[in-house]
Amino acid sequence: MSERVGLMHPVMAGVVAGLVGFTSSFAIVLTGLRAVGADDAQAASGLFVLCLTMGAGCVLFSWRTRMPITMAWSTPGAALLATAAVPHGGFPAAVGAFILCGVLLALCGLVRPLGELVERIPAPLASAMLAGVLLPLVVAPIRAAVVDPWAIAPVITTWLVLLAVARRWAVLGALAAALVVMAVRGVFGELDLAAAAPTLTFVSPTLDAGALIAIAIPLFIVTMTSQNIPGIAVLGAFGYRPGMRNPLLYTGSASVAGAFAGGHAINLAAISAALAAGPEAHPDKDKRWIAGVSCGGTYLLFGPLAGLVSAVAVAAPKGIVESIAGLALIATFAASAHSALADDRAREAGAITLVVAASGITIASIGSAFWGLVAGLVLHLVLTKAPSRTSKSA
Repeated sequence: MSERVGLMHPVMAGVVAGLVGFTSSFAIVLTGLRAVGADDAQAASGLFVLCLTMGAGCVLFSWRTRMPITMAWSTPGAALLATAAVPHGGFPAAVGAFILCGVLLALCGLVRPLGELVERIPAPLASAMLAGVLLPLVVAPIRAAVVDPWAIAPVITTWLVLLAVARRWAVLGALAAALVVMAVRGVFGELDLAAAAPTLTFVSPTLDAGALIAIAIPLFIVTMTSQNIPGIAVLGAFGYRPGMRNPLLYTGSASVAGAFAGGHAINLAAISAALAAGPEAHPDKDKRWIAGVSCGGTYLLFGPLAGLVSAVAVAAPKGIVESIAGLALIATFAASAHSALADDRAREAGAITLVVAASGITIASIGSAFWGLVAGLVLHLVLTKAPSRTSKSA
């Protein structure tokens, strides 16, 4: 009996990891997919296939390796999409970019020098690019509150209160407050339940050079630097060494397959990984793999709800979904901005990367995230090659 009770701890830890992972960022995924041209059915399909692929990955790897290996959709990647423009070829061109991103992720597992090349991108610049991408999103709740304060203020207030007393549940509480606001406004009575049925909508991809550069490359970089590499580091901190090869092969291949149904990318979990891999899941590290399995099972259960979630998001008051997404990203933005500007030697390069990435400019049909990284790398190279002040004064 005591053993059964003991096993409930990792099971519940995995459920919490899956619940927090889904509810804290599904709004970001839907916002990102729609920003690059997905219609309501395609966005719901993308959310559905992401739940299936990352849920299956959690179960498969945790079961086979006896380690709590959890996977997630690329939240920074979805945030990047949310600030991107619809490519010239529409959503099919975006899907083509998702496929290239998946191929690059898989190649990082097969070709170690490629992964090492990504790791050589200065960490402050990668963080600055992400911070610049996130900046327009984290100001969305403020803008929405000015337009419709009666809808947005309860969401922000709930988030603030829970941030102080129960930080892990702050975003979930904000979501609950949004649902109350929608219920008061009669949103649920207007839902098209026929459109909420779980379905996969397949998209025939097209290859557009602008989309491949503006979407695939930044998506690949933020997924590797903000998710996969930290995800391995989190597992290592708790004594697990699964290696990069097999997880990257799976997440890359699954991202390619999922792209045809509208999914952008999956990766190793980073932030939520600690919920399943830490001692809170189970005092015995050899039993925490159960948390990885239950996390995957939770994602698989959420998959069929993707259509309903998307339908509710469509019917929600204007700005409320974007506000939830923005609140969910504030902690990530703060951490990225700190990493971008903390190192004196890379501060100027990080600042220019952040500013250009946040500018929203488009040059040659290529968005600001890519140009921000280019500008930061150029300035970084100039400053590192320039003679130091000490040598000048000498």
